Amino acid sequence: MTTQDRRNVIDKYKGVPHEQIVADLDRSPIELEIAIENVERDFNMGTIVRNANAFGVRHLHVIGRKQWNKRGAMMTDKYLHIHYYATPHEFMKAVQDKTLIAVDNVAGSEPLHHTKLPAKPVLLFGAEGPGISEELLRSASRIVAIEQLGSTRSVNVGVAAGIAMYVWLQQHHLS
Repeated sequence: MTTQDRRNVIDKYKGVPHEQIVADLDRSPIELEIAIENVERDFNMGTIVRNANAFGVRHLHVIGRKQWNKRGAMMTDKYLHIHYYATPHEFMKAVQDKTLIAVDNVAGSEPLHHTKLPAKPVLLFGAEGPGISEELLRSASRIVAIEQLGSTRSVNVGVAAGIAMYVWLQQHHLS
């Protein structure tokens, strides 16, 4: 009797050992990386991790707290390489050869729809509410914002991450 694979994986990976799935994903041409400034236990972080997995991201950087709510990730974090940094300085040193793009709706940010994202960026997201710290905003090559047309000031950070990742995919992988 065979057991049915209940993991949340696409059909191609049903019955495939975890290590083999990770090795296959690591051959992906996706060169987008994601960073999250985790200053508080933000429930949206799991959504960002799940989005990153869905869009083929291989490396996720967590700045600040190591603890986060993994429930929203639905075990997709097991298929990513997650790097933890205690401070923004540690993170910046680790990604110094990459282009850091902050996604936040602060004064001076440029509209995402007008922005050509670099081919090998690290997209940086902050916590719901406080956003990205000044230190990391100053370190970013660019700051982009998702245009808002309604009465609310911003969309949920998990939603914003999904939008920004998809825009990158459209510009560099799907076109």
